Amino acid sequence: MAGFRVMLCQLNPTVGDVDGNAAKVLAGLEAARQAGADLAVFPEMVLSGYPPEDLLIKPDFLAACMERARTIAGRCRGITAVYGCPWLEGDLQNAAVVAHDGAVAAVVAKRYLPNYGVFDENRYFAAGRGSCVFDRDGFVFGVSVCEDIWYPGGPPAEQAHGGGARLLVNISASPYHQGKGAARERMLSTRATDNGAFVAYANMVGGQDELVFDGHSVVFGPDGTLLARGRQFAEDMVVCDLDPGLPTRRRLLDPRCRKWEPALEACPRRVLLSAVGAPVRAALAPAPVPPVLCDLEQVYRALVLGTGDYVRKSGFPGVAIGLSGGIDSSLTAVIAADALGPENVLGVAMPTRFSSDDSLEDARALAEALGIEFHVVAIEEVFKSFLGALSPLFGDRPFDVTEENLQPRIRGTLLMALSNKFGRLVLTTGNKSEVGVGYSTLYGDTAGGYAVIKDVPKTLVYALSRWRNVQAGRDLIPARVLVKPPTAELRPNQKDSDSLPEYDALDPVLAAYVEDGLSPSAMVAAGMDPAVVDRVTRLVDRNEYKRRQSPPGPKITTRAFGKDWRLPIVNRYAPPRGGS
Repeated sequence: MAGFRVMLCQLNPTVGDVDGNAAKVLAGLEAARQAGADLAVFPEMVLSGYPPEDLLIKPDFLAACMERARTIAGRCRGITAVYGCPWLEGDLQNAAVVAHDGAVAAVVAKRYLPNYGVFDENRYFAAGRGSCVFDRDGFVFGVSVCEDIWYPGGPPAEQAHGGGARLLVNISASPYHQGKGAARERMLSTRATDNGAFVAYANMVGGQDELVFDGHSVVFGPDGTLLARGRQFAEDMVVCDLDPGLPTRRRLLDPRCRKWEPALEACPRRVLLSAVGAPVRAALAPAPVPPVLCDLEQVYRALVLGTGDYVRKSGFPGVAIGLSGGIDSSLTAVIAADALGPENVLGVAMPTRFSSDDSLEDARALAEALGIEFHVVAIEEVFKSFLGALSPLFGDRPFDVTEENLQPRIRGTLLMALSNKFGRLVLTTGNKSEVGVGYSTLYGDTAGGYAVIKDVPKTLVYALSRWRNVQAGRDLIPARVLVKPPTAELRPNQKDSDSLPEYDALDPVLAAYVEDGLSPSAMVAAGMDPAVVDRVTRLVDRNEYKRRQSPPGPKITTRAFGKDWRLPIVNRYAPPRGGS
């Protein structure tokens, strides 16, 4: 047979917007038809958005998704399409709808339901059973959903070996974290090689609450060679022509691709697709495969995409940020300007007696470099009025953290007033290092609707800031901000290091404890400073009550404080400290 053309439609759906998501799928279907594709592939749960969470227990929502799925099938004249949708037929399943020439040909249910990290699919879905392959004019392909392809002996292996599939299609909603894209590519290349088949992987793109989907859809050849790659952190349409004879030649040359002893239930059901005329298409000009972005750019693009989608999909016209002249608020403002446009970002400096002239100058210089709206609202008189109101109760007790925390709480109140008056979402500016150890003020610098750098350690904040300045070719973030010691400026001559270990020492301990799951004793045994380990882990353990009250923010590490961090607030467990 002639070549088989696949288009991967890498879309950015919105959870709950069934009509809008269906329109995106129909537009992608038409683009695939215009490109002469035989098969159009869309992401997992593209009609509902992912993850739909408890929308899945609303019967009317499920009915709407399935109705649109059938409508789309009716539009698949002369083409085959695979798209994700929750499917209720006895049990609720995370399904891939396979539509062909105007009808639903089959519904393939996800077999392996992830229930770790940010995933809790066992809460909603029943696992699928068995698998099937599709025979279109002699070209056989299999379909699986996300997690199913991560297991070496899962449905793709059954489809390739037991069902003779030459192409393994996987639809996915795989969220980003650092290193995830490279790991996925290695896994998919291995699946292609082990099964002697093409692998076409269509991933979702976009931000949803604290998750960011990076796209990065790919096609691999039967020998594990990368044939095509979608853009990262952007919608894309990836077209690739497949040589139908290549898997057969590969399997004849490599006996490892033929060795298979399936159990009876591992033999896939074969679905014959009605014959359709060959699509009219021009030869596909070789297209360069876009390179993978460097790690810093991936993280930065994830933050921009997550922030922009959260604000736009939630319906806010813009954002407001408290600008202190420090590194964290500066990076947050730059990300917001890139995500939403500078015209949609409001920066407010709110100095007190402890704010340095340098900080106010740096905040103003940042706003001018970004082209964002900027205002100064001095809060010294408000601070004095608070102190005066509390003076009869405080008496002659010395100035301490109480008075320090009044200042961010005043700032939080003013920012929320601006939010109410102008409809802007307040972005908080705390980083992962501070969030982890509770170096923040409840109802002060934690007040807001979205925490842009909540999962970004302080040392990475500096690296991203320097990288962004290099990309701009100028100092968007003033050079002085990158070199001055970090400070909250809530008392005279205050520095973060007065209360915390230096961030170069703090961040590795935090990563080992939170992301790697190491115990304090294991960290000490590995050579980490026992005093720093003891101090940091105790602070992490005692500040869960603060983290639980903080707004969501985009996940960029392997384990963020959010959906995949679920410790009890009231918790008296004390891990062994090991030599501290």
